[in-house]
Amino acid sequence: MAATRHYILSIDFLAHFYDVSFGCHLGELGRCQRAYDALITRWRRVLHAGVMIEIEHEELVDACEANVRRMLAHCGLEWDERCLAFRETMRRVSTASSAQMRRPLDRTSMRRWQPRGELREPLWEGLGPHPTAADAQRAIADT
Repeated sequence: MAATRHYILSIDFLAHFYDVSFGCHLGELGRCQRAYDALITRWRRVLHAGVMIEIEHEELVDACEANVRRMLAHCGLEWDERCLAFRETMRRVSTASSAQMRRPLDRTSMRRWQPRGELREPLWEGLGPHPTAADAQRAIADT
């Protein structure tokens, strides 16, 4: 699979996570994303083909059942219809997405992550150029 550049915006700009150091500053979030990109680049290079499965959020939303089946098969697990009924769980969910997980999977948040106007600048600065093999080596050395 070709390396794909992913840009994220923490939900922290909608909800406050006081225990997540990178969640309140786009530049820091960009730097964390660069470290993640470097680490994933490294894993893609060193792991045997088929060990790691990657599914884009958009793919999951567009073909939920097919992708859940793919994930379960990858993990050696059997299909269970309850996987598609995640929003019906009676378990307590205490994350910022607790209200969101009670709704059906849909496309309403697909582009919601994109910051507007000058808010983007610290994020682009933190992201910097595409990660390189050297970035991956530094990420591994830091772990």
